Amino acid sequence: MFVMINAVQTRQPKLRTKALNLHYGSHHALGDITIDIPSRAITAIIGPSGCGKYTFLRVFNRMNDLIPSARVEGEIYLNDIPIYEKNMDVVTLRQKVGMVFQKPNVFPMSIYDNIVIGPKHHGIKGKRDLANIVERSLTQVALWDELKDMLNKPGLGLHMGQQQRLCIARALAVEPEVLLMDESCSALDPVSTMKIEELMTELAEKYTIVIVTHNMEQAARVSDMSAFMMIDENKVGRLHEYSITSEMFISPKDKVTEDYITGRFG
Repeated sequence: MFVMINAVQTRQPKLRTKALNLHYGSHHALGDITIDIPSRAITAIIGPSGCGKYTFLRVFNRMNDLIPSARVEGEIYLNDIPIYEKNMDVVTLRQKVGMVFQKPNVFPMSIYDNIVIGPKHHGIKGKRDLANIVERSLTQVALWDELKDMLNKPGLGLHMGQQQRLCIARALAVEPEVLLMDESCSALDPVSTMKIEELMTELAEKYTIVIVTHNMEQAARVSDMSAFMMIDENKVGRLHEYSITSEMFISPKDKVTEDYITGRFG
């Protein structure tokens, strides 16, 4: 029997976890998650509220380190390099693994300064170099033509959809390898959402993108792979099913997965 293999499945994993467990104090938040996330593809993390999707996303750039009670066990890799080793430079890690949040978190400064804040932090000072980074980053998110004559105006003056694309441009300015996106369209109108989704698809030709979304139509439209998470009887978030998105949405392996993606619960 001939089996068609999706091209995404043949790519080297960009991110990997093996037997990942995460605790907040006595609370066991994530349990035994093992997953390979392919490079240059969009992976959607889906599941009902409270199943640990955002906590899982934060594992990949060690943002859970900011919570004193957080404790991570297991293995987590970027490019086969363990990222929770003591000698890992977390600043360098977060340069490689950028994050875009649910609501646009534009800084109270100019559009230009929003973009260059990261590159400056990493030692780039030349005006020409910074100008090139601003143009490149805004071009990547299809904002250059709209904003090139107003770079000194406040970023907070942009409408919500532009603000979110500005935040993506700010993440791209430090040339990451991975973009983590937490419900990045949930606060946007349908037109802005469509633009962000088109942008994700274009960026996936170069970057590895991992999104958290409650929008099943969005997951089906934009993602190559989908990871469905659930909580067990002990309220521990676990990976319930992981496969090519088209396969999961057409013929899920599990009845619980089918019930979730068809809107019967969640």
